[in-house]
Amino acid sequence: MSGGGQVALETKRLLLRPWRVDEASVQREMWIERDPRVPPHRRIDADGHPTIDELEQAIRAEEPSSVGLLAMERKGVGDTIGYCGLVAAGQGAQGVGGPELAFELLRRSWGQGYATEASWAVLDWARSSGHEQLWASVWEWNTASRRVLTKVGFTETAREEAMYGTNLVMTRQL
Repeated sequence: MSGGGQVALETKRLLLRPWRVDEASVQREMWIERDPRVPPHRRIDADGHPTIDELEQAIRAEEPSSVGLLAMERKGVGDTIGYCGLVAAGQGAQGVGGPELAFELLRRSWGQGYATEASWAVLDWARSSGHEQLWASVWEWNTASRRVLTKVGFTETAREEAMYGTNLVMTRQL
């Protein structure tokens, strides 16, 4: 954790830190790359939203907090490849409480263990922030993300049938 209320987490290969405005293009690239099975409100819409300007505004509006999605920067390379963090999403299925673990990487960074490495750091952050439990929501078809969640100790606790497929709710005690 760095000073001034700004969170910075470090792993062997990664620095997780607040997003910088000039990284809005990385966020937009993730929006563009999303699987077509992802619900439409999480993909670029027909009018091209969110735009880079809209994403820049969202980054500027972020306030320091004990939850948040941190930019995932590779040490030594200095490029931003995705995010990992906690979402104050309220409750998952069947009243599962606490923040939600979330992560997403640019496709060129898939399969290299970055999501797992970042998730371990975020779990430590959550524990040190006083959270007792985390949950995560993942589409049944998203086997890579399900594998990451299993590696860091999440277990499936519920299934929700949604308009866009089966959503799994996974939980982990801290």
